[in-house]
Parts: sequence; C-alpha cells; structure tokens
Amino acid sequence: MNDLKSLLDELVEAGSNPKKTVLKSMQDTKKEAVGCFPIYTPEEIIYAAGYLPVGMWGGPTDLKLADKYLQGFCCSIMRSNIEYGMKGTYSFLKAVAISTFCDTLKCICENWKVAVPEIPLIPVVYPQNRMIEAGKEYLNEEFKRVAKELEKLSGKLITEDAINESFEIYEDFRAAMREFTVAVSTHLNTIDAKTRHLVIKASFFMDKKTYTLKIKEITKELNALPKEDFNGIKVIATGLIAEPTALLDILVENNIGIIDDDLSQESRGFRVAARKEGTVYERMVSRIVDQRGCTFLFEEAKTRGAMLIDMVNKHQADAVLVIMMKFCDPEEFDYPIYKEEIENNGIPILYVETEQQMDSAEQIRTRIQSFAEMLTVEV
Repeated sequence: MNDLKSLLDELVEAGSNPKKTVLKSMQDTKKEAVGCFPIYTPEEIIYAAGYLPVGMWGGPTDLKLADKYLQGFCCSIMRSNIEYGMKGTYSFLKAVAISTFCDTLKCICENWKVAVPEIPLIPVVYPQNRMIEAGKEYLNEEFKRVAKELEKLSGKLITEDAINESFEIYEDFRAAMREFTVAVSTHLNTIDAKTRHLVIKASFFMDKKTYTLKIKEITKELNALPKEDFNGIKVIATGLIAEPTALLDILVENNIGIIDDDLSQESRGFRVAARKEGTVYERMVSRIVDQRGCTFLFEEAKTRGAMLIDMVNKHQADAVLVIMMKFCDPEEFDYPIYKEEIENNGIPILYVETEQQMDSAEQIRTRIQSFAEMLTVEV
C-alpha cells in the first residue's frame, strides 16, 4: 500500500506541474521536446525521431496577448496555448505539432506562425472521412509527410526499426492505460476523480516508457487489493477535458467517482488498439479508423449516445457527466443528439460548462451539489 501511495503521489505531482515535469523528463532522457496540441497527434513519429513528445493542454493564465489572434469565443485551451507561446512559456520546445480537427485548430496553424515564429510548426491534417479507402490512403501518406518534416527538423532519418520500436512502446502504453482504468473502476475509494485525472494527465509530460512502467505497477498494486464498495455516485464523464482542477475538487467533495470516461484527454486517446496487420503507418491509421463515438471524427451514424448508454449499463453507473469546455464547437454540436438518447433511456445527465480561465467555480458547485442531492434521494 505504501508503494501504491508513493507511486500515486508521484504521478499526481507530475500531472499537477506540467512544465516542471517536462523539464525533468528532458533532463532524464537527454531529449529535446516537441509540443503536441490536442488531439490525436501522432506522438509515435515524434518519439521515433528522437524527441520527447509533450502534451499542450493549456492551463489557467491571464489572457492578454492571445486576443490579438483569437476571438473570445474560441476554445479556452487554444487561447491559453497561444498566450503561453507568446509569453515564452514554451521557449524550451523544439517545435509544435498541431492537428486540424476544428475551425479554431485550423486557424491556429496560421496564427502560430506569426504569433510564435521562433517555434516551428508541423501541421497534421486528418481526412474528413477516414473510413473510405481514399481517406485511409491519405492519412497513411500524411503520417509519412509528418515523419519527413521531423527528419528535416532533426537532420536524421527515422529508420524502420525506430518507428516500429516507438509504435510498440505506444501500444504497450495504451494497453497499460486500458488496464489501469479497469482497475480504477473497482477502487473508487482509493482513486478519486481528481487522482484519476492527474495520474492520466501525467502521461503527457513524461517519457512513455518510464510512465508505462509506473502505471503498470499502480495497476498491479490496485488489482492486489480487494474490490471496494463505493457508496458515492458513479458517473461516466464525457467531453474534451476534465478541468479546471476546481471541478475535480467539487466532484470529490460530493463523493462523485468517475467509473469510466469518454474524454479526449483520457480514454479516447488509448481505448482503441491498433490492428495487427499492415505496416506501422497503416496500423496507426487503423487506430483512427476504428475509433467510434468521438465528436472530432466524422461518423454519420453518431454512435456516441449508444456508446455512453452501454458504458452506464456495463458499470451500473448512476449518471452521465458532460464536461463542456467553452467554446468547443464539435462537442456542442454533438450534445443535443446524445442528450436525447441518454434521457430516453432514463439515465440522469448533468451538463457543466467550464473554461480554463474561470474566476469562480461556485455556479458549477451549486449545480453539482444539487445533482448529487437529487441522485441521492432517488437512490
């Protein structure tokens, strides 16, 4: 138990202090870092190129410079990233990779070039329809183009052995994360909502091999413990990101545990394993093709609602918690569709709107307290 607490404390600390963790990881690995904007940035290629991929998920900051390039109704994370870039917070980065999944991300690609010209940009453009053959072929070629861009940056070729080894490291990481979230679902007293989030978040700032060893040890320690009876409220969290931290504190205060999630910063990034056949780039494509229920990937059938209902039933969860980061258009477009499906199945659903520059979380506190009281009365 002492080992488990020690490991959890270490990763919670790492997840709570991104820049400190990144600088330590750079020192430990002797690698330069490449920043990865959300979401689905092909970190395996960056890792194979000899760099340390690090997540760029914004954070709380006074927005003074970013408004020159992004309107107030743009995504809170993107505004923070531009602000940090212009303030020099990311001066240690060798480059940034930006995927273009929404209108704001598309604009950021051009804004970054003039707002933060000292840090080179590598865009990653995903196909609109990833399921047709043309989409798969395009994405395969796009990943190879990104590899070429990284080779220019480093002055070194990415060998076949390097990309194969890197991909296996990331597949091992993703499998370990799936096992971790399963273990957490039966230990919600030991792993509360805030601890779960920060432990997963730490993975964005550490070398994946180092992090994977630690998360495997945590899972092993959890599985050695008896399954816990959790007398609080079990929710499925969905959305882009479970922040700010004040939101997680409120969940913990109200004895609400996250038994599973559909969050871009968390399970969406590792819930799909690559297919076994094909080249390494084709296997990377397969992970994107096989992803379902993600608002950022075109899916005519819109299976997110059915997926969330299945998750509630599988875990016997009490409700779905929608964490809506201002102003994430793709997430907002999906919400009315899956909300109706979830309500039609008699599942309680709570919508909370957040942003990284919140001055006060008291409105959220009131909503969550009221929701928790309603569910407690029903139970």
